[in-house]
Amino acid sequence: MSKLKEIYRQRQLHWMVLPGVAFMIVFNYIPIYGIIIAFKNYTVIDTISSAPWVGLENFRIILHDSFFWEAVGNTLAISMMKLGLGFAIPIILAIMIFEMRDGKLKKFIQTVSYIPHFFSWIVLGGMMISWLSTNGFINQVLMSLGMMDKGVNHLLDPDKYWWIAVLSDLWKEVGWGTILYLAGMSRIDPTFYEAARIDGATKLTQIRTITLPLLTPIISLNLILNVSGILGSNLDQTLVLMNSQNQNKSEVINSFVYKMGLTQGDFSYATAVGLGIAIISVILLVITDRVTRKLNNGNSVIL
Repeated sequence: MSKLKEIYRQRQLHWMVLPGVAFMIVFNYIPIYGIIIAFKNYTVIDTISSAPWVGLENFRIILHDSFFWEAVGNTLAISMMKLGLGFAIPIILAIMIFEMRDGKLKKFIQTVSYIPHFFSWIVLGGMMISWLSTNGFINQVLMSLGMMDKGVNHLLDPDKYWWIAVLSDLWKEVGWGTILYLAGMSRIDPTFYEAARIDGATKLTQIRTITLPLLTPIISLNLILNVSGILGSNLDQTLVLMNSQNQNKSEVINSFVYKMGLTQGDFSYATAVGLGIAIISVILLVITDRVTRKLNNGNSVIL
């Protein structure tokens, strides 16, 4: 009864939350029913219920599909490179910004680093295509430094694509990734740093013994989210930067599913791939959570 009274007392807040809950039910939970087409031979002339069952046949086809495994290899390579650079650099940048004493310069650097996040990959991808073209900005800089004799189209070289994808994604998201860390650092009690300075601790020692330990829950949460999404490479970026010359290095799981489902109309196969990736992502989420518990005195930041 007391719980009902508490809910009634906060009824205005519950009414505010209701549209969001309804949105999630309609667009996130009800569509889960469609997962069953992964076990059916579904076509556009069928309904989900009338399509014939094929059991695990779609998954058997996936295991023997060389194009799928090529996409898996590209996804893992790009995601691991993004994880290696994109996880650590926002932490370093956030600490550098936090330690700045010039308020105006700090705000300027924050604003400049945030801006790319607000541009879509259609805009940034067009810029990348122009910069990396034969007569583009990148070639002009490299030739002026004597590092190249003549310009080349870098996006047509498959061996360069992974680095192009990683560095362009880092450029777009690194500033935005500092927000949580800066918010966490702003809540650290300044007396901790004052006591450390009195004891003779250097700035690096203060960062190592105060800042990083107190940021551990946020770092752990970001690590969990990054690892669990390691099989979900950026679809927008891929569709913009991919071309017929670099496709063997740029095709990722998301773009593969997109092509199989919407382009070729093989909805059952695409759903089976998506379901398998979702299950693996949940497993990675749980494993990473168990590992990060050790960084948080046995406490989970999500469960």
